Amino acid sequence: MQASYFHKRSLLSLADSTAGYILKTTCTLVFFLPLQDAVCTLNTLQTNACALEQVRRERGHPQLQLQAMRGFLERAGLVVEELDHLNIIHVTGTKGKGSTCAFTEHILRSYGFRTGFYSSPHLVEVRERIRINGKPIGKELFTKYFWQVYGRLYETKDTHGGSMPAYFRFLTILAFHVFLQEKVDLAVIEVGIGGAYDCTNIIRRPWVCGIASLGIDHTSILGDTIEKIAWQKGGIFKPGVPAFTVKQPDGPMMVLKERAKEIGCPLWVCPELEEYPADSEPLRLGLAGHHQRSNASLALQLSHSWLQRQFEDGVGELGSILVFSNSTSLSSWAVGLEDTEWPGRTQTLKHGPVTYFLDGAHTTRSMLACVSWFSKVASQHERTTGGPVVRVLLFNATGERDSAAMLKLLVPCHFDFAVFCPNITEAIASCNADQQNFNVSVENMLTRCLDNQRSWRLLNGQEEKPGAQLLISRDALPLVAAERCSKTLVFPCILSALQWLSQGRDSVLAHPDKRVIPVKPSVTAKAAPLRDAAGIHVLVAGSLHLVGGVLKHLDPSFAS
Repeated sequence: MQASYFHKRSLLSLADSTAGYILKTTCTLVFFLPLQDAVCTLNTLQTNACALEQVRRERGHPQLQLQAMRGFLERAGLVVEELDHLNIIHVTGTKGKGSTCAFTEHILRSYGFRTGFYSSPHLVEVRERIRINGKPIGKELFTKYFWQVYGRLYETKDTHGGSMPAYFRFLTILAFHVFLQEKVDLAVIEVGIGGAYDCTNIIRRPWVCGIASLGIDHTSILGDTIEKIAWQKGGIFKPGVPAFTVKQPDGPMMVLKERAKEIGCPLWVCPELEEYPADSEPLRLGLAGHHQRSNASLALQLSHSWLQRQFEDGVGELGSILVFSNSTSLSSWAVGLEDTEWPGRTQTLKHGPVTYFLDGAHTTRSMLACVSWFSKVASQHERTTGGPVVRVLLFNATGERDSAAMLKLLVPCHFDFAVFCPNITEAIASCNADQQNFNVSVENMLTRCLDNQRSWRLLNGQEEKPGAQLLISRDALPLVAAERCSKTLVFPCILSALQWLSQGRDSVLAHPDKRVIPVKPSVTAKAAPLRDAAGIHVLVAGSLHLVGGVLKHLDPSFAS
C-alpha cells in the first residue's frame, strides 16, 4: 500500500523492510514508502523559481541564505562542523565544472579511496546526483536516507513557520547526510549556481577549491558581466585553502586574483594539458572534445592538492602546482583520466544506422565547444558510413537561456531537419517522477519550442508560414506533431520526436514495449529521406534535461 507522508505525524524511525521501508508513528501505524513516494514527495519541494527569486532579493545579504541553510542543516540533525570530516573538493565554474568533478572523482577513486560525488542536474533519475564510488546511490539507500532527512525537517517545520528547504537545498543536505553515513574518504561537491550565495558554500573548510571555465549564464542572479560572475564564483575561496583555476580571460582572471587576495586564499592557474610531459602514447581522455583538456588539467591539480593534504608532504610541497618531471609519473594518473565517464556530455551512441551525438551544452560558449566537437566526430562517422547521411538537430532550451544565439551557432552544421520538443519524456500521465518539473507549464514549454522553430527558420532564411498549431489540452498532451515547413517540426514529447526521426531503424525505440505516438500522414511523408539514408546522425543539444530524457529511452542502463 502506498501512503503519502503528508498525513503522517511524529516520525520516530525508519526501518528496513523486504518490500521497501516502513514508517513508524506514535500511533504505531505502519505505511509502505517505496522509492517513487520519496521522489514524488521530493518534487513537492520544487520551488526553484521561488528560490531563485529569493536569491535575487537577498543578493546583497548572502549571510541570510547561508544562515537559513545552516538552520535547515541543524533541523536535519547535522551541524556545519561535521562537514569538515568529508575532506571536500569544492568546484564551481560556468562550463566544465561537472566534467572536472567527474575527472577528479575518478582519479582519486583509482587510488583506492571511497568517494562521494554530488552534482546537478540529474539526467534520468534524481539518485544520479548523489554518487558513492562513481555509482548513483542505490534505490534502497536513497529511500532510507531521504525519509530520515525529510522526516526530521517535516517534524520541525511547525516550529519554524512551516518552512521546508527548496528542492536543491534539500538534496544538498541529503548528500551531506549520505556521505557522512556512508563514511566516504572524500566528497567532490559541485556548486549549483554561482558560488558565494550557493547553498553548498556552507562548507567551512574544504581541502581544495577549483574554478572551471567562466562565461555568461544565470545573469539575473550572478550579474550581467563576466567580471561580476567571476566575483560570485570566487566566493567559494576560503582562507588558507589552496584554489586552482583554468586560464580565464584577463577581466575575470583579475577579479579571481583580487578575491583570492581579499579572502587570504592561495590561487594557482593550471597549465594547459599540452604542457604536461607526454608519454610515447598521446594522453587520452574518457570525455571527448578539445574543451575537456582544460577540465582534465584542473582535475589533475585538484587531485594532486588533495593527495598532498592526505599524505601531508608525501607528494610534494603543500599547495604547490603539480609538475611532472617525466612521462612515467603522468602515466600513473592517465588511467583515471582515460576511464572517466560522464553521460550526456560529448557522448556518442550508435544504434545501427542511427547515431546519436549527445551534449548538454546550454550556453553560447558551451554550444561553441559542442559544435566544434560534433563537426569533427560526425564527419569521421560519415566517412565510414558508405552512403548518404541525413543530419538531424534535436533541440530544446529552458529558463533564461538565449535560444536564438545558440541556434545561430548550430546553423553551419547544415542539418537536414531541425526537430524541437519540450523536456517531457512521454506524452502520458505516468511519466517518470524523477523528470517532472512543476515550475513551468506545458503550454509555456510548447510555446518555447514553437519560438525556437521560428528562430531556426529565420536564421536559415526561410519565410514564416502559417501552419498546424499544437492544440494544448489541459488534461493531456497533444499526440500529433506540429508542422510549418519541410525542414522543421515540433513534437509534444521526446519519445514522439525520437520515433519520428529514427523511422523504426533504431531497434531500441522500435521495441514492442515502446508506445508508438501517432503523427499526421503529412508528417510521416516528410520522413522519406530518413528512411532512405544510409545513416542518420542526430545531435541532441541545448538542455541537459533534454539529453537525460533521450538517454532514458536509448540507454537500457538508465531504465528504472
